[in-house]
Amino acid sequence: MGRNELHEPCTASDTEGPFTCVVSLKSAGQRLDHFLTEKLTACSRSALNRLISAQQVRVNGMCVKAGYRLRTQDVISLAIPEPPPQTLVPEQIEFDVLYEDAHLLAINKPPGLVVHPGGGHLSGTLVHGLLYHCTQLPGLDAQRPGIIHRLDKDTSGILLVAKTEQALQNLMADFKNRKVCKIYHALIMRWPGKTHGRIVQPIGRHPVNRKKMAIRPELGKYAATNWRIRERYSNGWCWAEINIETGRTHQIRVHMASVHAPVVGDVLYGGGVGQYTQYVPERQMLHASSIQFCHPSTGQVLCLTAPLFADMQTLLDALRINEQCGPMC
Repeated sequence: MGRNELHEPCTASDTEGPFTCVVSLKSAGQRLDHFLTEKLTACSRSALNRLISAQQVRVNGMCVKAGYRLRTQDVISLAIPEPPPQTLVPEQIEFDVLYEDAHLLAINKPPGLVVHPGGGHLSGTLVHGLLYHCTQLPGLDAQRPGIIHRLDKDTSGILLVAKTEQALQNLMADFKNRKVCKIYHALIMRWPGKTHGRIVQPIGRHPVNRKKMAIRPELGKYAATNWRIRERYSNGWCWAEINIETGRTHQIRVHMASVHAPVVGDVLYGGGVGQYTQYVPERQMLHASSIQFCHPSTGQVLCLTAPLFADMQTLLDALRINEQCGPMC
């Protein structure tokens, strides 16, 4: 297949001419907008929906709606316009810098900080703060400059940001090809029944609640999560180390809930904490602790770590002092 077929992330250098791809049997039944969002990972769904509405996307040469269900051998073609002028206003947003050079930036994202504008968050996002810090960032989507991967609003921890087009392309390719190792730590509500395990369950959008993801055996995308229990506490909670092989939306939260061990404080996926306990976190207790990857310019292997934020560390310390009962109690 040629370079313009939809098998690689969309980047600013891909704007030469139209893209085409043929729908495989595996992708049949997917919505058009969902399919394109998965293929063009540098483009937001809203940006792609705007292209579909503007009749810039064709299926078998015809204009269709975003919800069109794909069929095997459908031919999809589209043209990506030049990125619009930067419209975001830089804002001074607090975040800790873990590493920075001319090519990339690694930060420790605080809990409660939205990564990029959207869904009612038009200001005060990490992207606004990044533009204040860096002035200019690469990327096709003007609302997500420099963004390679994301963390949920209430998930804290390491986030990589590209400062050059080369870094953006190389790091996105490494994420797609699973060359980046990401370790998370989480408090989970229940003992999963063993000290470690691997969850391989496809994840897709929830069929009813569009704010949620879910295990979708037929329509979901492959997702794999490895977990290991490091500590157990007398109230039933556990301290878990989690490595994700893939990077699906809400992956850890969905997978851990699927084994009846939701993340503490994650109300959306069953981790809500009632008033019966002295520990009532205000957000999900999930933190991206470390990341290992190759520098996009030098090829040097970098391993970065991010300390826990005070709310999570304080809760963890209290559990360790008052309730720890060892790994096998």
